Amino acid sequence: MGGNEWTSTGPYQKDLESAFRQAQEQELAENDHGFPGRDIVELWEDDDWREYILTGGTSSVLDFYDLVDAASGDDFAMMRPLTEDEVRDWAPEGRPTREQWVAALRTRALDFPGRGAGRCTILYRDGEPAEIGYWGCTAD
Repeated sequence: MGGNEWTSTGPYQKDLESAFRQAQEQELAENDHGFPGRDIVELWEDDDWREYILTGGTSSVLDFYDLVDAASGDDFAMMRPLTEDEVRDWAPEGRPTREQWVAALRTRALDFPGRGAGRCTILYRDGEPAEIGYWGCTAD
C-alpha cells in the first residue's frame, strides 16, 4: 500500500492544541471506526487501535496522537503546525485563506508530508483566523 493523502478543516482556537483536540473529538463523534465509547487518548492506548492506524488509518486527524511544536521534525503519528517561513513559501502575506491552501496543495506548492505524518496551519477569512487546515498521509 502507498499511504493515502487527505485534507480536512476544523474549528479555530487560539490554542492550536485545543483546536486539534476539538477536531479529533468532532471526527470521532462522526465516525468511531468500530471503537465506540472511547476518547482519543484511550484509543491510542489500545493495541488494536494502533494496528488499525498502521494498516489503513482513518485519513483524518484521528491518525495522530499529539500535536508537536512547529520547529519539531516529522515524527510518526504526530501533527505538526507549519512554521511561519513554511507558510510564507506559498502564502507570502502569511495569512492564507482556505482557497490559497487548497490551491497550494493541488499544485504541490505545499507538499503532503510522508507516511504517518500530518501538518496543520491557521486559515484566514477577511484577515481574521477562521479555521485550521489539516492534511496528512496515512501510515499504511
